[in-house]
Amino acid sequence: MVKTPETDVMPAQPSLRRLKQFNLRPDRELGQNFLIDSNILGVIGRAAELTDEDVVLEVGGGLGVLSEYLAERVAHVHVIELDERLRDALCDATDSHDNLSVHWGDAMQLDIAAFEPSPRKLVANLPYNIAAGLILRTIGSYPAMTRWVAMVQREVGERFAAKPATSAYGVPSVLAQLSCEVRVVRMISRSVFHPVPNVDSVLLLLVRHEGEDATHELRELVRQAFAHRRKALAGSLALAPGAPDGTRERVRTALVEIGHPADVRAERLSPEDFRALALLLNR
Repeated sequence: MVKTPETDVMPAQPSLRRLKQFNLRPDRELGQNFLIDSNILGVIGRAAELTDEDVVLEVGGGLGVLSEYLAERVAHVHVIELDERLRDALCDATDSHDNLSVHWGDAMQLDIAAFEPSPRKLVANLPYNIAAGLILRTIGSYPAMTRWVAMVQREVGERFAAKPATSAYGVPSVLAQLSCEVRVVRMISRSVFHPVPNVDSVLLLLVRHEGEDATHELRELVRQAFAHRRKALAGSLALAPGAPDGTRERVRTALVEIGHPADVRAERLSPEDFRALALLLNR
């Protein structure tokens, strides 16, 4: 914040200006870390491969810096924001854009499928407290969505992109990679946010595969497989609610058939191994 002897001068950067203009303080409980380095917007835009025909979903509109950037480049932007305290600041950023709709509410509860026109890409600086759940929800529930570019906590990004037999590999890794190509595009400096977060961030990219997507049954199999991570996979599935008698032996036989030891743990299977296992168990 710059001061003169006579008066305060508004910061030029939009987020800092709106924080001061509307007397706002970020809410850490909502995972609010606002973008204050506009140079990162170009990095996000290139990863999103934005076109003037795109319909984009932004979750966590905040102070509207990314919202403005997107609205100037795509056909339509749907912005979701939970924090009503930000209404005046977000409207300051968005009211001049006819191709932008603001939806007030919880992104984990809103019916995104009802948004018109239908969003095909998610581009967002995601609130840390919903990032993983929101990405998995949109992958599983909105098949029209084909690309995700999200700034997330480094641990979350590495978990989504993790390879089998690594410590970060788990349910999010498998569920995301069953449907998408997943990679961490780059590290993001803490200095691009206000307030400066206590964790590192990354830019995460997911691109949906063409063809067969993960079924509900396959997603449930993956969740059950990792429910007892220290146990053998067959034992974990045998402990799942409603598992029929003989599940352990059926799973052990199927694992051998797809080329794994009968007592293998879940983290050793690739996403495609899980797909093959589900087919064998459901035949």
